Amino acid sequence: RMMVGSCQRTGVSWKSFVQLSTQSVRRGSARRALSMGAKAGPSLQRLMRIEGVDESLVSPSGPRGVVTREDVLAAAQAKARAEAEALVPLTIQFKPIVGHLLDGAQLPTSAATNKKELLEYFTKMYTMRRMEIAADVLYKGKMIKGFCHLYDGQEAVGMGIEAASTFKDSIVTSYRDHTYQYTRGDAVANVLGELLGKYIGPAKGKGGSMHMYKAENNFYGGNGIVGAQAPIGAGLAFAHKYKGDGGVAFTLYGDGAANQGQLFEVINMAALWKLPCIFVCENNQYGMGTATHRGSYDTSYYARGQYIPGMQVDGMNVLAVREACKFAMQLAREQGPVMIEMDTYRYHGHSMSDPGVTYRTRDEVSGVRSARDPVQLVKGWLTEHGLCSADEVKAIEQGVRRQIDAAVEAAKAAASPPPNELWQDVYYQQGDLAPRKCNL
Repeated sequence: RMMVGSCQRTGVSWKSFVQLSTQSVRRGSARRALSMGAKAGPSLQRLMRIEGVDESLVSPSGPRGVVTREDVLAAAQAKARAEAEALVPLTIQFKPIVGHLLDGAQLPTSAATNKKELLEYFTKMYTMRRMEIAADVLYKGKMIKGFCHLYDGQEAVGMGIEAASTFKDSIVTSYRDHTYQYTRGDAVANVLGELLGKYIGPAKGKGGSMHMYKAENNFYGGNGIVGAQAPIGAGLAFAHKYKGDGGVAFTLYGDGAANQGQLFEVINMAALWKLPCIFVCENNQYGMGTATHRGSYDTSYYARGQYIPGMQVDGMNVLAVREACKFAMQLAREQGPVMIEMDTYRYHGHSMSDPGVTYRTRDEVSGVRSARDPVQLVKGWLTEHGLCSADEVKAIEQGVRRQIDAAVEAAKAAASPPPNELWQDVYYQQGDLAPRKCNL
């Protein structure tokens, strides 16, 4: 169910994954899809529904493109084989996690996964990447106004957190928040619509890049003040403990916010009250244009919670992030707050107004891309372990690109907020508030 839901959000369905695998199994047969003129009577169409077989998976063998019962059953068998193959377990080792106040022997060193999971992760991470690239193009085309902070390069962090958690767990982050709105269940068109100031956006086009929000799925933004989300995250963790719902709160901040006093205040409170809060430092190596070693005397961010346990994780490896988060979630539920430092990297500058090459070299950026890119890492697992062919992966990428292109056009065509939105959302439950000295 998780797979189907996530694929619906990306626009690339699990059905298409099964179709690709089924095509590999039946590659030798010349296929004539029903949509191309093949024929099936009502009884065979009913059989296809019962067997869960899409018409595009059936190769008609009857005269003049007529589908037979045997054709449907053969397609069902091929589909079952493809689904079984997608669940065959695969173990992948990752860079050792460094612990603080933790027994290193207990920390995960590998992850069990399968084709189905890796396809999900790749599709969603590639969607994040293409969505942020689309935002880049829109900003440079002067269609996005104001601030715009992109997440490309850091996709493994967001995907790993989502893979470990559910929508019952809370997330609050900084202003680099577009992809979290998407992974928390919103449509790409709505995210881009917010950037374009359109009414379909999560903040009705009035918030922009830094103010995504989806409370029904426990995503609480997007915060424009450096470090201000840390107290909110502790409050979300307090709410989970108070309600006894078993949820945890992921409180994300960057290395640039790691020296904020309010962070240490709420770590103290969370430790006193044993709140299920996971403080996640996304160390992308630069606080705006300042390298970590120039802005922090102590760059061991995972240990700066002092009296709470911490971990340093390869933030470019989605499976390492997932396993670390699973471990931290269990610890947080039982003992209280945990700190995780995600060793990651951003490809763009701090914001779109920052070219990102005055304080680092282009060679540095390209070197990280070639050696540690999180999306390419998952793509490599799929092809190198024989789970997908290069053509199958390319088909997924093309499907995502079409989805993003359609989302861009939908966002451009969406309506702007109506004039009365100027005075809405000023007060909670404000009612029909008329502004003074205004005749709109």
